[in-house]
Amino acid sequence: MAPVDKPSEGEYDVVVIGGGSGGLGAARRAAQYGAKAAIIEAQDRLGGTCVNVGCVPKKIMWHAADMAHALSHAPGYGLGAALSPSLDLHKPPFDWTTFKHKRDAYIARLNKIYETNVAKDGVEEHHGWARVTSPNSVSVSRKDGSKYELKAKNIVVAVGGRPTIPSEEQIPGASLGITSDEFFDLETQPKRVAVVGAGYIAVELAGVFNSLGSETNVVIRHDKVLRSFDPIIQDTITEQMEKTGIALHRSSNVTKVEKASNGALTVHLNSGKSLEVDTLLWAIGRRAETEDLGLETAGVKTDKKGDIVVDEWQATNVSGVWAIGDVQGKALLTPVAIAAGRRLSNRLFGGEKFKNDKLSYDNIPSVIFSHPPSGSVGLSEPEAREKYGDENVKVYTTRFTSMYYSMLEQDQKEPTVYKLVVVGPEEKVVGLHLVGLGSDEILQGFAVAVKMGATKKDFDDTVAIHPTSAEEIVTLR
Repeated sequence: MAPVDKPSEGEYDVVVIGGGSGGLGAARRAAQYGAKAAIIEAQDRLGGTCVNVGCVPKKIMWHAADMAHALSHAPGYGLGAALSPSLDLHKPPFDWTTFKHKRDAYIARLNKIYETNVAKDGVEEHHGWARVTSPNSVSVSRKDGSKYELKAKNIVVAVGGRPTIPSEEQIPGASLGITSDEFFDLETQPKRVAVVGAGYIAVELAGVFNSLGSETNVVIRHDKVLRSFDPIIQDTITEQMEKTGIALHRSSNVTKVEKASNGALTVHLNSGKSLEVDTLLWAIGRRAETEDLGLETAGVKTDKKGDIVVDEWQATNVSGVWAIGDVQGKALLTPVAIAAGRRLSNRLFGGEKFKNDKLSYDNIPSVIFSHPPSGSVGLSEPEAREKYGDENVKVYTTRFTSMYYSMLEQDQKEPTVYKLVVVGPEEKVVGLHLVGLGSDEILQGFAVAVKMGATKKDFDDTVAIHPTSAEEIVTLR
């Protein structure tokens, strides 16, 4: 079933607004139960932020950056002779343009796969700007100027969000910068960059730029990055970023941006410093894409940030209108949106078995593709102490160097740091925080244990796999 330019006859069981990960999860699952489902996407391609300008192309860029690190490690493993004598191992040449086009081709293949899967499941695919016109109708305005309306028993809003950028009134010249969306449009590698922000997007993209040879500045308002994560992650990644050559400008805000005739940007900071760069990237947060959706027409409530207000069932205040993913402001992660969308359709169309199906927002694991990677599941140490009291919280930590680095010079070695947060006499695990090689893969398995309510004894009773970094998590003392 190719994309359509008009609705089919009759009422839809569900109309999903937004063809990203969450919307696709909801629409496809509904159709798999036999529901009449439609999905409306404003862009020409499916997949949303994650597939097109987020997780997927970002991870590909991270792999390229990681490969650059691996090249510098080759001599330590006796493979130096396999490299060109002229190769600068600290700044290996990177063909950004060729790699960008190769990455784009991969994303285009994924877009086609999404379109094929939607058709295979029988979901009707519409392209245009959707607006809620009533609690049971949605209009579609197409690029050719045509417009039509879909009637629906259920409407699911899954439009995601977009990166924020300061206004010209707030910071003169702010519009000269780009966001994470435009990062993936860069045809050539900037030699000098400034990334503004301390969250995971800022850390990840700064790490990519730096590892691939760009002179990289990061401007943060406080003294550490990743301030929403456990202090062990904040401290370790902040230190490691500086060790790898990233210039960190602490307690700083951008006050003005100017562009020279040669295209160079001068980024002025409130500290009095100024940075001359080729690219300025804002990574200061995201905002729900709820403007011009017609939500007020249907009476759907949003909060002061623009997020749609939902209950534990993803229900808005209007019967039959639901919201999932980033647009509802909680746990802005692709797998969360997918899980919420699928569970919603399970409950609506899956019968008695799924009548109480909903997503729990507790113990959701998340990873930062930093250098080295890091991640968390559960409560940070400060959160645990606030919730349970200092006297009921115990923390186990370890810091070591992965065996992988045993053959490398000291300045090439990255730290591995683990923290286990437990509560009560039974030492129930309520938080796990990892930094180090392989942490992104390690965390997924341990997140299952944390979700199941494992105790420290359960971890201790698990026989270690040797020699691995992960074994340290089950041998903490």
